[in-house]
Amino acid sequence: MWVSFMMFFSGMMVFCLKRKHLLMMLLSLEFVVLSLYLHMFIYLSNFSYESYFSLIFLTMSVCEGALGLSILVSLIRTHGSDYFNTFNLLW
Repeated sequence: MWVSFMMFFSGMMVFCLKRKHLLMMLLSLEFVVLSLYLHMFIYLSNFSYESYFSLIFLTMSVCEGALGLSILVSLIRTHGSDYFNTFNLLW
C-alpha cells in the first residue's frame, strides 16, 4: 500500500522537476498512472471485488499513453526537439 503512495509522489515530483522535456513529463505521467493502477488493484483485491474496473482503467491509460506519444512525435517532427523552450506558444 505504501509502495503505491511512494510511487505516486515520486512520479509527481519528477513531473514537477522535469517540466522542460515533454518526454520526461509523459514518462512521469505514465508512472503516476501505473502507481494509481497498482493502488486500485491492491484496494480491489483486499475487498475481493471484481477487477473489471481496473481493466477499464488500464485500457484508458494505454489510450492516454498512445495519444501522448503521438503528440510527442508530431511536436518533434514540427519543432525538432522536445524542449518546451523551443516551442513558440504565442503563434
